[in-house]
Amino acid sequence: MVRQVNKSGDSVIVYDDRKLSQISPADFSVDRLADAERAQGQAGRHGAVCFVKRGDQDWAVRHYYRGGLIGKVFNDQYFWTGENNTRSFREWDLLQQMVASGLPVPVPVAGRYMRSGFYYRADLITQRIPGAVPFSSRLEKAAGNNELWVAVGKCIARFHAAGFCHADLNAHNIQVDALNQIWILDWDRGAHRQQGNWKAVNLARLQRSCRKICRNAGAGFMTDDWGALLAGYKDKNTF
Repeated sequence: MVRQVNKSGDSVIVYDDRKLSQISPADFSVDRLADAERAQGQAGRHGAVCFVKRGDQDWAVRHYYRGGLIGKVFNDQYFWTGENNTRSFREWDLLQQMVASGLPVPVPVAGRYMRSGFYYRADLITQRIPGAVPFSSRLEKAAGNNELWVAVGKCIARFHAAGFCHADLNAHNIQVDALNQIWILDWDRGAHRQQGNWKAVNLARLQRSCRKICRNAGAGFMTDDWGALLAGYKDKNTF
């Protein structure tokens, strides 16, 4: 892992100098980049993520926003408790660990925070996964597709066996690429943990997510599909 820190104006940036010779705050300016790239038909938005092209690299630039009721008050501001506790630096470090372990996550490019008094804002840049779509968008058509459900279960099992706990495992942040390979995104608040009950909690959260998405789409959630996922998760040949 190569970690370089660049301080520029009110921004503090961490980046991998094997992928970048330099980086500036402008590279994190999602709105400006989106406008510039959209004019060339090269960018799209998904929530707080902007897809941009830089040279021969495709990036996903994400600005951190708060959710829930607190997000209505603070929006994108987080309480300052130290550089290594910032959302962007923690996720950047965690992704580096998972990439080094050979796990299917987006490769981190750079992260930054901008501190203002007791608060800070943050952004993260990762390499875009070609052709990836959320598993949630495949759920309706995935009914009875045991191969896909098994693949999702096998993928989750790899992360759990390595001790990586996702803070919000749901069908939106599980991605399926053009080759039907499974990836897991959005590791904000994720952590490396000792083995424990958190694995079952992760799976239960994902099951609730799948049920809710199917219900909202007017489709039934098939217990056989979930059984296929669990079969993949428990498959000893996964490792």
